[in-house]
Amino acid sequence: MGLPVGRDKQIVDPSDVERLAAIGCKNTEIANWFGITEQTLRYNFSDELIKGREGMKISLRRAMLTNAIQNNNAVLQIFLSKNFLGMMDQPTNTDDAKVLPWSDDDLDTETDADAIEQTTADDSREQE
Repeated sequence: MGLPVGRDKQIVDPSDVERLAAIGCKNTEIANWFGITEQTLRYNFSDELIKGREGMKISLRRAMLTNAIQNNNAVLQIFLSKNFLGMMDQPTNTDDAKVLPWSDDDLDTETDADAIEQTTADDSREQE
């Protein structure tokens, strides 16, 4: 049971094409399995190829979420949080996270000036 396709009218079952696409087979592999050309496969079974591959993605996503949430796989949780939630390892500087208006350099400058004044005062006392 299936559709006759190609010059040789090879019989190909659309559900078999979908199942092979759902396990990640490439178009070349599927076409070779049925003995048809890749072009014939794409022309006659494009909907089945798309549906099978999208089903594979959904199954993989479901397995990843199950493994991350129910099995507490920390590595997978980190991967998913970066890809789905947009989280990052390194923060970015934005206008909302500006640096405070003072720095350690300001404190060092004041300390140096105070030290110079202190040294000058000590020197003048010694001369008296």
